[in-house]
Amino acid sequence: MNTFFEIDENIIALGEKALEQCKEQFRRIEKVTEYNQNKVLKAFIDNRIGEQHLGGTTGYGYGDAGRDALDKTFAAALGAEAALVRHNFTCGTHTLGVALFGILRPGDTLLCVSGTPYDTIQPVIGMSGEGMGSLKDFGVHYEEVALQNGRLDFPEIERKIKACKQLKMVYVQRSRGYAARPTLTTEEMQRIAEITHKNSQAIVFADNCYGEFTDLQTPTEVGVDLMAGSLIKNPGGGIARTGGYIAGKKELVELCAYRATVPGLGAEVGASLHENRSMFMGLFQAPHVTGEALKTAVFAAAVFELLGYRVSPESHEERYDIIQCIQLGTGKALEAFCRGVQSGAPIDAYVVPQAWDMPGYDDKVIMAAGAFISGASIEFSADGPMREPYCVWMQGGLNFHSAKTGILLALQKMKEAGEIEL
Repeated sequence: MNTFFEIDENIIALGEKALEQCKEQFRRIEKVTEYNQNKVLKAFIDNRIGEQHLGGTTGYGYGDAGRDALDKTFAAALGAEAALVRHNFTCGTHTLGVALFGILRPGDTLLCVSGTPYDTIQPVIGMSGEGMGSLKDFGVHYEEVALQNGRLDFPEIERKIKACKQLKMVYVQRSRGYAARPTLTTEEMQRIAEITHKNSQAIVFADNCYGEFTDLQTPTEVGVDLMAGSLIKNPGGGIARTGGYIAGKKELVELCAYRATVPGLGAEVGASLHENRSMFMGLFQAPHVTGEALKTAVFAAAVFELLGYRVSPESHEERYDIIQCIQLGTGKALEAFCRGVQSGAPIDAYVVPQAWDMPGYDDKVIMAAGAFISGASIEFSADGPMREPYCVWMQGGLNFHSAKTGILLALQKMKEAGEIEL
């Protein structure tokens, strides 16, 4: 029932039909959410989190009990030996960059086995840009294994791992970025780790952005040595105001900490500036909010399947991140979709999204993001590059009910633009 927005009755009926098709997937999501919520709760209890941990420090941050307890709680919640959680990791790309520079040394080889990585990490590696202090500038070699029909090429991965000289790190991007390939499953990441450790001394490092709390196991629980992600995505629960995390084997996290600050100091310094409370609260909320985002994605897939659009994942498929890709076919449809999502946002609903030259991207990008935390992908948002086949990548939803309305408003805008008929 929707009495507050002007939405065509046929669109509302379509939404109700889609909702009926989502019941089985919603039940699966609820089971995963409950498991992970209890896992996080146990992490809080086992680490004896108290009021004293929720405050903050200034200056050097020596002896910041909250900061140190947050690291331990995150590690337990993510199934890792150790974690480095900091508000001054500015974004996911920055966090990944700290980990890459923390581990890799001149002469080492970095091998990406999940195809070409996401746009914004390419200058960090040195695949694009010149003279910015990339890994390439510091003598780190880069190689990659191309995907085969959008899937991992395991025989080629094994061959490449055996052939690579000075192989130090096998890099895997869990989510799809702006690619059409599926998100990697936990089983696929486990297989990458098994192949790597069987054939080399290299470590496996995962870009885990968008994947936290979507499954019963984390990458570090199935053999991945190190992973990283952003707190304005899943693990921040829509409450953390900024930040990122690195988690994995203790000795590797320590090396990353030396890069995050300086050698010799590592994780022992860094004032928390009263950000501990929001990061603790965000972690506690993260499994539930991630579940709401997953429901939102499933619902969107079901609606657009009923309209005959190509979607990935399909509504019945299991999910390992919160992203939903919908192939809209035209730039006009992509613009209408994003403007509909924006019109249903709690913040900046009056803003009309326009495609623009976004830093780090080759094509103009249109983005709908009316969020409490600027750029927070765990909040309901949608974006896509203005290029064929004009796919929109939709993610997030702090609660399913408001995000569902956002999807219906997107359909309404598409109908008004003449892109769909009902």
